[in-house]
Amino acid sequence: MKETGEVPGTLLIVGTPIGNLGDLSPRAIQALAEADLLACEDTRRTRKLLAHAGIPAAERLVAIPAYDEWQRTGMILEALAAGKVVALVSDAGMPLVSDPGRHLVEQALEAGASVRVVPGPSAVLGALALSGMAADRFCFEGFLPRKGAERRRRLEVIAAEERPCIIFEAPGRLASTLGELASVCGHSRRAAVSREMTKIFEETVRGSLPELVAWAEEVKPRGECTIVVGGGGATERPGADVADIDDEVIRAELALEVGRGASRRDAVATVADHLGVARGRVYRLMHVTG
Repeated sequence: MKETGEVPGTLLIVGTPIGNLGDLSPRAIQALAEADLLACEDTRRTRKLLAHAGIPAAERLVAIPAYDEWQRTGMILEALAAGKVVALVSDAGMPLVSDPGRHLVEQALEAGASVRVVPGPSAVLGALALSGMAADRFCFEGFLPRKGAERRRRLEVIAAEERPCIIFEAPGRLASTLGELASVCGHSRRAAVSREMTKIFEETVRGSLPELVAWAEEVKPRGECTIVVGGGGATERPGADVADIDDEVIRAELALEVGRGASRRDAVATVADHLGVARGRVYRLMHVTG
């Protein structure tokens, strides 16, 4: 609760380049130059960005790393309560998208501060555009859990998704993640991997998941990678009239596969490929049937 006489400040969520520093917009430059404080993920990265734009850093930088975001927001909220302008930036792209900042934004809104956005580059939208897939509807998964039941659950959700799905991954884990995706989504699922977007060695590779696994194992690509996995509907046979395939037929095929000893995941993949229907539809019927 604000005390009497306090003037709420402004929190600016500022998008920064994902690679090429030339992508810093004139409006972002103005926001970074005029802000009273700069809340950033890594002060070293932000100092480099400011130096490129000819903006003095002075003593304005406040680090809010992901591991300590809750503890670092107090002084920023005090500045906002005093009517200051604070610019929030991440190391690259839009803050809050797989980056810290959500707690600060929530607290700023609760305190009555004005929260505004200065849009900028996004690895999510960049990779989607480069994938060549339908971009009118999509979902974003960010970084997957490293291991365990939650990772398996998220992979199964992606396998059942009918929209293109976007995933962030580190280069050292790219081949193994693509392999897991091929296992749960099927070998015919289309995908694309974009790396080093907007940089000198920018590259996008498109193909089936097994083809991308082979590429990643051979090339061992460097740089942060963004995976776009095609929706489950992409596995349907061209020209197949799937509307004529009754749900009961699918359930019967699933029961047959499970009766043969197949796992639920393998049964879904086999039936979808055999009947030429979307894996998402088969997955839902499997779980409705129980």
